[in-house]
Amino acid sequence: MHTFFRTAELRDIKQMQVVRHLVKENTLSNPDLVPDKDVAYYITEKGKGWVCEADGQVIGFSIVDLQENSVWALFVDPAYAEQGIGKELHRLMLEWYFRQTQSTLVLGTAPNTRAERFYTLQGWSPAGSYANGERKFELTYSDWARRNPAES
Repeated sequence: MHTFFRTAELRDIKQMQVVRHLVKENTLSNPDLVPDKDVAYYITEKGKGWVCEADGQVIGFSIVDLQENSVWALFVDPAYAEQGIGKELHRLMLEWYFRQTQSTLVLGTAPNTRAERFYTLQGWSPAGSYANGERKFELTYSDWARRNPAES
């Protein structure tokens, strides 16, 4: 399988939504909570997104919100899990984000999930919990730069 990573475009939203609804963790209680127009807003105005394609299909994506300094999404089709796709989407997102700002980046994820372990392994620090029960994580510019000296 050949994978290709690139900046997300408006034409990718339908396939990104398919991936979002395939995941087994951090699922949406109601798919209508994240309409296509919100995804478009995040990848064109609030921040930027990236996709991973295999055979012309989006199999993973990430989105960072530069205005709120937060990771808005990082999802990989479960059929392609643990192949480095999430790590590369994460790397692309952080590299771009920290070129724009040195502000601390935050995210939330459900507790006791593979996602929580993933972010811990990528150098994120626990920073409490959100009201909805998600674990809050943060990544400072200095922590990122220390782990990625060639990119900082």
